Amino acid sequence: MLLRLAAFVLGLLELLRPRSVVDFWMGLATDDDVSLRPWVYAAARIEGVFLVWWAVRRSRSRRSVGGE
Repeated sequence: MLLRLAAFVLGLLELLRPRSVVDFWMGLATDDDVSLRPWVYAAARIEGVFLVWWAVRRSRSRRSVGGE
């Protein structure tokens, strides 16, 4: 459940603020100021769609299996 929540929140952030998320992670990964290509932010947004989709799908499948 915690993994689904984390995926959902990260996915929403990537959907709404892809530049901030990518820049944050690139700041942690590198010491230098890296210039990224514009498609990287579009790819982060697409990743956000899949993370949200996965979290919602897993949440719904758990409810239907549990009989809630």
